[in-house]
Amino acid sequence: MFISFRLVLLLVVVVVLVVLVPRLLSGSATPSVGSAAPDFTLPSQEGSPVSLKDYRGKWVVLYFYPKDQTPGCSREAHNFEVDQPKYAAHNAVVLGVSVDSVDSHKKFCAKEGLNFKLLADTEHKVTDSYGSLTNLGLVKLAARHTFLIDPSGKIAKVYTSVDPVKHSAEVLAELDQLQKPESEKR
Repeated sequence: MFISFRLVLLLVVVVVLVVLVPRLLSGSATPSVGSAAPDFTLPSQEGSPVSLKDYRGKWVVLYFYPKDQTPGCSREAHNFEVDQPKYAAHNAVVLGVSVDSVDSHKKFCAKEGLNFKLLADTEHKVTDSYGSLTNLGLVKLAARHTFLIDPSGKIAKVYTSVDPVKHSAEVLAELDQLQKPESEKR
C-alpha cells in the first residue's frame, strides 16, 4: 500500500513538472485568438528565408516543436507530412519551428522524408514572441504549441496541449469547422 502511494505521488510530481513547469518558464505570453500573428522571417532547411507575410491568403499551421529527431517530434512531423494533400485541399501550409539549426533541419527532413518547411529559430526570438520558448536553465527549447493562422494573418486557434500522435488530425478537423459556411458551423 505504501509503495503504491509513493508511486502515485511520484506520477503526480512528474505530471506537474512536465505540464506546468515549461509554461511557467516560458518568456512571453501566447498570442490570443483574434490577435494578429507576430510576423517573422526565418531560414528554412533549404537555407532560404521564409516570412509569415509570404503566406497571406492561405491558412498557416505554425507549429513549434522541441527537438529534431526525437520520437514525439518525428511522429508529429511524419503525420503532418502524410497529411500534406489534405492541407493543400484546405488552402493551408504547414510550417514547423524549433530552435535547432538549418543543418539539423536538413538532416531531420532527409531522415524522415519531410517536404514541408522547417524553420530554424536559433536566436529564439520567434519562439519567444509566440510564448513558446521554454527555458530549462542552460537549455532553451520550443514548447509543443501550434497556432492556426487565418488567411488575413490573425490567430484562429491556439493549441498549447498537443498530443503529437493525434495533432495533425485535430488541426485538420478544426480547419474543416473554420472553413464551413456560417450556416453549417457547430
